[in-house]
Amino acid sequence: MNELIPPFDFHRVIIDTWTNDPFGHLGRGWLVLSGFLVAAACGLVGNFLILRRMALIGDAISHSVLAGLALAFLATHSFGAGAMMIGALIAGLATVGIVEVIHKKSRVKQDAAIGIAFTSLFALGVILVHVYMKNTHFDADCVLYGNILHAAGPLIKIDLTSAQADTLSKIPLLNTPQFLDFDSQQLRLAPAAVLRMTVVLVAVLLVLRLFYKELVVCSFDPALAVSLGINVTAFHLGLMALLSITVVSAFEAVGAILVIAMLILPGATAHLISKRLPVILGLTLVYALLSSLFGVHLARWLNINPPAAMVVAGTGLFITAWLFSPFDGPLAHYRRRRAPTQFPDELSPENPAA
Repeated sequence: MNELIPPFDFHRVIIDTWTNDPFGHLGRGWLVLSGFLVAAACGLVGNFLILRRMALIGDAISHSVLAGLALAFLATHSFGAGAMMIGALIAGLATVGIVEVIHKKSRVKQDAAIGIAFTSLFALGVILVHVYMKNTHFDADCVLYGNILHAAGPLIKIDLTSAQADTLSKIPLLNTPQFLDFDSQQLRLAPAAVLRMTVVLVAVLLVLRLFYKELVVCSFDPALAVSLGINVTAFHLGLMALLSITVVSAFEAVGAILVIAMLILPGATAHLISKRLPVILGLTLVYALLSSLFGVHLARWLNINPPAAMVVAGTGLFITAWLFSPFDGPLAHYRRRRAPTQFPDELSPENPAA
């Protein structure tokens, strides 16, 4: 057993992680932040997928990304981030369109349409990679399993003039050596992957803030939404577009296989604790933080893939939430069974009239 599980070194796994320049080049603090951003963005969108019973559409989009990457390479002969992102986004939106066409124009149900779309596009991607990209440096493993280490890669550096450096030195947080280097007069920001995922999370929060009521009504009762004059189709397509952008942005870090866990686990865990949607959305952010934090420490302890460790840590949070759930957990069921039976006053055994 000792050969399978390495000894737990508290100083190396816990202390050294946060004292050895966590937000420098290859710092593990960036891994925690990147994991939080991915889980938060995916989890917030995933809550509405759970309400609509469309959890597998995220899986479909994440697998169709491979075909989009291959087609983008064939069109541009480049692995540039911009071309790859556009190709993956087109593939994600195409998946949503194919699912809608199959579901609405035939007798095939939505879950079967999702299965047809993502397996077909994923197979197409595998063929394109094998035929046209086998002599390239395309790393399919990164597409499938993610490469969150990019989030701890080179920091973006911006050269400053003396006047700009003096101005930034008066701003709290930015005037720390972590961000502002006076010797070289450079402003050091987060890695590109972290900045990109930050923009996506902000976009998700903004959309939820602006269209929260419409999304809730469309998710719970589409018929009521139509009677209120809400364009249900437009909001459905808008949510699918937001989902595509989120999945495409997240798969670089966690891969096509694990992104579905990031979409479903946060919301599923939060639904076990509360039945109020605003609270559920807040708990989703808490889940994202805890799963990424515990996952990074678990990955360093066992020397395993960080995104997989985050999902394992998140699964542990899900099991804990299920055990202590005030609604459906085994402890709640046990307390209800042990609670004395409450009779109405007119049926109480002490009431002679009964």
